[in-house]
Amino acid sequence: MSGFSADWLALREPFDRAARAATPDAEWLHARGRRAGSRGQALQVVDLGSGTGANLREIAPRLGGLQHWRLIDHDPQLLAALPDALAPWAAAHGLRLQQREALLVIEGGDGLRIEIERCEADLAQGLDTVPLAGVHLVTASALLDLVSAAWLDALVARCSAAGAAVWWALTVDDRITWAPSDPDDALVLAQFHAHQQRDKGFGPALGGAAAGRAADRLAATGYRVTRTATDWQVDGSRGATDLPMLHAIAEGIAAAAAEQAPALAERARHWQARKLARLDTLRLQVGHTDVLAWLP
Repeated sequence: MSGFSADWLALREPFDRAARAATPDAEWLHARGRRAGSRGQALQVVDLGSGTGANLREIAPRLGGLQHWRLIDHDPQLLAALPDALAPWAAAHGLRLQQREALLVIEGGDGLRIEIERCEADLAQGLDTVPLAGVHLVTASALLDLVSAAWLDALVARCSAAGAAVWWALTVDDRITWAPSDPDDALVLAQFHAHQQRDKGFGPALGGAAAGRAADRLAATGYRVTRTATDWQVDGSRGATDLPMLHAIAEGIAAAAAEQAPALAERARHWQARKLARLDTLRLQVGHTDVLAWLP
């Protein structure tokens, strides 16, 4: 579940999109964007761990106007896949996607223009190479639960120093509910949550504590903070889209639990087998939180 292959990102995107549908539009960011646009300037956005641009596809249409996005990821293959990932989305929304030298440019009606700069960088090595001066918004999706407390604190400090708003989306928060339940759900999930706190390259990971720590640190730095539940709702009875996700999650949780507690590996495999045997009757809620914050 912590993989970042293009296939995994494509599998999760419909659930991410549905979960974020209720996230309130950030009027404070719209206002800032309108002020920048009135001066002929683009709203400057940095997306950390951008993958194939799902965060841009979600946020950019809400912001409108002139925007410049710097998409940062450590995987050159994901960055190279951006045009193919953005093209069908742009076409479906009546937008034009063009490549102009090093930039990708998306344009549409109502003055929307999005310039996209791709940057390869390993965030696990620190934030020093990420330029944030003059940035209006620092965003990330499904990242915070992978990082350490020290790394997150450094990110908050960098954002505050830049005066940037933040929109950190889809951070897992340890709420996972299966229906119908299984007698070993609690046992397996406890090992899975422990596995999420292993070092993912940034130091000991915050896992389900990440959203709460982010909100606390932002508030202590003077930010106004809002938190919104953005839970996945996966239902095997819906068929084609949901069944592969249920399968992937059951396998991922069982594998992580077995790695965390080898003595329980056989029980985790039996738990997985029972889940897979009844996928079309399963419903699953996976808790996530969006953190939005801005400086007064």
